[in-house]
Amino acid sequence: MRRIYFLTPNIETTHKIVDQLHIVGIEDRHIHVLANRDTPLEDMPEASIFQKTDFIPAVERATALGAATGLLAGLVALRLAGFAIAGGPVLGILLYGATIAAMMNGLFGLQVGNSRVNEYADAIERGELLVLIDVPKERIEAIRQLVTKHHPSVEFEGIEPQLPPNYL
Repeated sequence: MRRIYFLTPNIETTHKIVDQLHIVGIEDRHIHVLANRDTPLEDMPEASIFQKTDFIPAVERATALGAATGLLAGLVALRLAGFAIAGGPVLGILLYGATIAAMMNGLFGLQVGNSRVNEYADAIERGELLVLIDVPKERIEAIRQLVTKHHPSVEFEGIEPQLPPNYL
């Protein structure tokens, strides 16, 4: 799956786009609409906290770093112990490091806006809406043409790289 971005000028156009996406089989869980706080989205699928913040990327980075740090700490402890101990404590320290780092950095990531979405903060504050659509790679061009053909005022803003499964 890939995420494609469209910047729409108003709520009416966004409603029409979401209706068209439903007609071609895109479910609400694959459509995410971001608007400023004064814009009521009514029945449109609003972007969740995962699309608005850097939570998932922060957790992914921290898990890898915490696991590496835990492994290093476990190996140092093993060396300093002076006697042979099994790999269980090393594995435990590795998992502990990964868990603590993921939790702490995930909480930090909730406070930081999604770096890709932040590019559109000014447009969103002016009243435009950002529509994020998760589609299979082979349908990207068809969806892009569907939206831009029927709505010339809508701007295609690009494609996000491969999405992790838990992002959907």
